[in-house]
Amino acid sequence: MSRIPTPATIDDAPEAARPLLEGVKKKFGMVPNMFRLVANSAAALKGYLGLADALGHGALPPQTRERIALAVAEINGCEYCLSAHSYMAKNLTKLDDAEITANRSGRSNDLKADAAVSFAAKIARSRGQVSEADIAAVKAAGYDDGQLLEIVQHVALNTWTNYVNEVFKTEIDFPRVTLRNAA
Repeated sequence: MSRIPTPATIDDAPEAARPLLEGVKKKFGMVPNMFRLVANSAAALKGYLGLADALGHGALPPQTRERIALAVAEINGCEYCLSAHSYMAKNLTKLDDAEITANRSGRSNDLKADAAVSFAAKIARSRGQVSEADIAAVKAAGYDDGQLLEIVQHVALNTWTNYVNEVFKTEIDFPRVTLRNAA
């Protein structure tokens, strides 16, 4: 059970959040628990959806975005996000099990994507304290300055959702994936 109420339906959510949740339902065909929980603050939900939408129109491919989300969820110990993004990686972006396993380790089996995922994992693990060599490595793999900024924003956005779900113990409504470092 979550630590704050998760509105059971869109109609149970605060009025200002309802149109935002309707948009989530239209996009996903359902409203996952995380979105309903965050709907307790229409401002927080609007901020999350705005940044997620902007990044969704960025230069990074959907597969790389999911790879980053998997790496960050594992690093931050968020089983909700790990479960959600494992489901999306497999069913929406069509990543195979071997790739998902690599992503959870902060790697990728795709050479170019590996540079982005490794960089994202370093950002998450070091709280942004990366070296010139780290930046040079991801650029050498073919990423430009704009894509580097998007990688940083994906780490930040996923860290935010990890923290929300861990702080409030959002009930997992995807097939459960257990963290590797789970006790």
